[in-house]
Amino acid sequence: MNYLANQVSSRMAAARRKAEALMPSRPPQTAEAIFKEELERERQALAAKTERLRDLRLAKEASEKPLGPLPVQKQKHQKRQIRRARNG
Repeated sequence: MNYLANQVSSRMAAARRKAEALMPSRPPQTAEAIFKEELERERQALAAKTERLRDLRLAKEASEKPLGPLPVQKQKHQKRQIRRARNG
């Protein structure tokens, strides 16, 4: 059984070496660098979301805002007729 495990292990190692040889080489990233990149992506996503929501809010406020004062129609001044009680 140990022989089979060694064979599988050596085949996996050979496959890994072959795959790594085909992949373009780049320096390995540290955990800190990966964490910083993730934070930056999250910050950019949040900034984009905030900007989109701000634009939606401003558009909504602009659509709800009246365009200007409504023209007031002047009514003709009518004389009031005062009814007086009759004495008599």
